[in-house]
Amino acid sequence: MLFNFSKPKEHYVSTHKQLASIHSDGINLAITELIPYQNKTSLINLRPNRSLHGKMSGQYLSRNKGRGMEFDEVRHYQTGDDIRAIDWRVTARTGKTHTKLFREEVERPVLIVTDLTPSMLFGSQLLFKSVQAAHLASLVAWHAKGRGDRIGGIVFNQNHHHELKPRSRKEGVLHYLHSLVQLHQESIENQFSEQKLASHEFNQANATRCFEQNCARVRQLARPGSLVYLITDGHNINDEAMRHFSHISRHCELIVCLISDRLEHELPQTEQRINVAVTNGKTRQEFTLGDKKTLNLYREAANIRNENIKQILEKSGARLIAFDAGSSLESQLKAEGLS
Repeated sequence: MLFNFSKPKEHYVSTHKQLASIHSDGINLAITELIPYQNKTSLINLRPNRSLHGKMSGQYLSRNKGRGMEFDEVRHYQTGDDIRAIDWRVTARTGKTHTKLFREEVERPVLIVTDLTPSMLFGSQLLFKSVQAAHLASLVAWHAKGRGDRIGGIVFNQNHHHELKPRSRKEGVLHYLHSLVQLHQESIENQFSEQKLASHEFNQANATRCFEQNCARVRQLARPGSLVYLITDGHNINDEAMRHFSHISRHCELIVCLISDRLEHELPQTEQRINVAVTNGKTRQEFTLGDKKTLNLYREAANIRNENIKQILEKSGARLIAFDAGSSLESQLKAEGLS
């Protein structure tokens, strides 16, 4: 992990305490740091933000009115209304025929898609982006389980993917969490191998192709009315992936959670001018920390890139939520009031 040159020693003591509070070392992933999120489900809310189209019965109230289990309102009888729904008490009291309307209960599977490709294995402040992604996936899964939803989805890296069909109850959550831990460990072990470093260009193309393929698979899995959470850093999003996003958004509620690191927005600030070298395994670039011009150019380029990703995702119909890997998930959700 990288360090922020402007932070004193006390900062690292604080970071250690934060990691201890969430049972994490910031780099590796263990089931013990994902289980506690079952007690933090009040941090988010999975109520639908749009009309649902699923046909199965379940826990959610559709905005489409019809005959169901939940009473909605009484209105004047209209031609074509079911006479079995006539409210005879209101009709007798008003002298005009009234009918009852109900809202149908609709269940929607929750599909969680977690990206563990190489660009996610990075962090400069508190956690790797991949670890933060796993924490968020865990919170969503436990919350969905508490609402009685079925939980499934996909966990993938650049080499493999685990596809989990929606399951109900605690078993569905634990099945997903174990897949997160297993594939994350595989990603960590492969990230810095000699073969990996020697073939960066090939593996980057492979990661992008893998991202496309998993988006296509989500498109096949997502039934109308499903809630789809895609947790990624957006580095592998391209035109083909956007085509799949647009199709998913037509029939489902798609929420894209973008996980980023502080260094992807701006360079560390320092009072001294320090020359540092940065490499992606293929190309090498140098930055001068403490130089105001360099700092501004870097920030502007990062803002343009992030804004482009935001615009193309919103164009696809997705709801966008941004998260930082540099602070705990709980503190961010409380600060932003996203529950």
